[in-house]
Amino acid sequence: MSKVRPLFSKRMGRKLRFRDRYLPTIISVLSVTVVFFILRALVVNAEQWPRIEAQFFNISAMIEVFPKVLNGFGINMYIWAISLVVIAFWALILAVFRSLHGPWFAPLRVFSIIYIDLLRGLPSLLLVLLFGFGIPALQIPGLPQSSIFWGAIAMISSYSAYAAEVYRSGMDSVHDGQRAAAKALGLNQWQTLQYAILPQAIRNVIPSLLNLAVALQKDVALLSILGIRDAVREAQIYTARTFNYSSLITAAALFLIATIPMARLTDYVTKKDRERRLQRTE
Repeated sequence: MSKVRPLFSKRMGRKLRFRDRYLPTIISVLSVTVVFFILRALVVNAEQWPRIEAQFFNISAMIEVFPKVLNGFGINMYIWAISLVVIAFWALILAVFRSLHGPWFAPLRVFSIIYIDLLRGLPSLLLVLLFGFGIPALQIPGLPQSSIFWGAIAMISSYSAYAAEVYRSGMDSVHDGQRAAAKALGLNQWQTLQYAILPQAIRNVIPSLLNLAVALQKDVALLSILGIRDAVREAQIYTARTFNYSSLITAAALFLIATIPMARLTDYVTKKDRERRLQRTE
C-alpha cells in the first residue's frame, strides 16, 4: 500500500483546492491573533497594569536573575533526563510482571499490582515530601542523603506506576492470535513477550509515553520544595529578596521553551502512528 499523500483527499480521490487546504489555517491564525490583541488591549489599559508590569514583567529583573534561573533549570532537565530513562525500563519491568501467568509468577504479579495501585493513588507532591524528608531523616547507613537523589526516586516511583499501565494497555492491544501463534511455534512465555508482544506493544504506546514525558518535564519543579536550587527555587529566592515576581515569569518561560517542542513532537508522533494504523487496516 503506497503512502497516503496529504495533498489528496482519500474520500474524494482528487487534489485538494487551495481554499480547502489553507483557508481553515488562515482563519484560525487570524482568529487567535484578533483575540490576543483584544485581550492585550484590555490588560494594558487596565488601571493597575503599570503596577503589575513592574512586579511581574520587569525586564531588568529578568535579565538580572536569568543566569541563576537558567543554572537551576539545568538541574531540572538533568533530573528529568535521568528519571525518564529509569522510568522507561522500570515501568516496562512492572508491566511484564503483571502480564505473567502461572502460579510461580504470582508473587511478581501481586507485587506489581500493589505497587501500581499504591503509587498511582498518592499525589506526586506527597511522595516528594515523604521521600525527600522522610528517608534521609532515618539515617540508614549506606543510603544516600541527597535531596536530589530522593526527589528523583519519588518522581520515578510515581511516574513508573502510570507508565506501567500504559505499557500494559499496549500489551493488551496485541491480538491474542499473536500469543497463540508464538505458542504453536514452541515459544515459552518469556520468549513470546520478547519476540512477539513487547515489540508491537512498545510501538503502539510511544505517543502515550511521550505525553507522560511532557508531564514529567513540568513536575520536576516539585523538587523545589526540598530546597533543591532548581529554576523555581532560584526564582523564589530572588522574589523573597526583592519582592519582585518577574523571576517566576523567567522560570515559566524556560519551562515553556522546553515543553512546547516536546508537545509538538508528541503530536507529530501521534499523527504518524494514526496514519500507520489507517494504512494497516486498509
